[in-house]
Amino acid sequence: MSRSMFRKKDDGKRRRVKVELVTAVDVFPYSLESAISQNRGRNRTRDDDIIIKHRLLTRTTTTRGEPPLKKLQKKFTSFALETEKDSENYAECERLAKAFLQELKTFELPLVKTKAVIDANVREKENFNELNDKINRKIVEAHDDIEDLKKQLEESKVERKHKEECETIRKLIAAQPPRSQTQKLINDLEKEIASLEAENTASSRTLELRKKQFALLLHVVDELQNTIEEEQKSMMEEMRMAIYENKNIVEDATVSVTGGSSETPMAID
Repeated sequence: MSRSMFRKKDDGKRRRVKVELVTAVDVFPYSLESAISQNRGRNRTRDDDIIIKHRLLTRTTTTRGEPPLKKLQKKFTSFALETEKDSENYAECERLAKAFLQELKTFELPLVKTKAVIDANVREKENFNELNDKINRKIVEAHDDIEDLKKQLEESKVERKHKEECETIRKLIAAQPPRSQTQKLINDLEKEIASLEAENTASSRTLELRKKQFALLLHVVDELQNTIEEEQKSMMEEMRMAIYENKNIVEDATVSVTGGSSETPMAID
């Protein structure tokens, strides 16, 4: 009876050790999985996550020799097989349990380091994102400043052009004679213009008078010509009348000389 009670206590102790070991084994992959999910990249596929998770769990690429997970598995298998035996091997089970827990702690330490590195990378990424946002804001501000400076440069170019034009005009003005001399020249020109206008007015009046005189002369010549033509016509008429009268006189004389002959002489035109 005492042996059966001792065996029951031993079975209960073995179950508690198994529960602790299983709980520890279940906790570490979960913490590792959460760390991996926090550091997952945007362009990483699901297959890549599975491969990375498997490598981190097995640590096949980070250690030399036998992988730590296989060592841990061997320790756990040895302990499980030892607990399944019916013999009273409490010391051996306790030794294997301590060895397994020691190996588990050894396996836990790189995971903690990896999680710390992941957390540091996450913080570094956040800092980098903040720095990137700050740099982008500065770039936008720099672009705005460049646009403002371009506008100021264009305005400065226009202002400089106006100044150059003003300087050119100033040089032209400086090259001209003084105002008093120019005013004197203007007064002389105005006097000359007034004199020329007076001469022009006198010439216009003289020309107008000559036009009137010439028109009167033409009118007199025209009347004189008409008078001469009328006198010529009257003289021609008088000459025709005189010739006609002379002709009649000759005819009368001829008739009287012939003595009243019955024959009528032939009229000669």
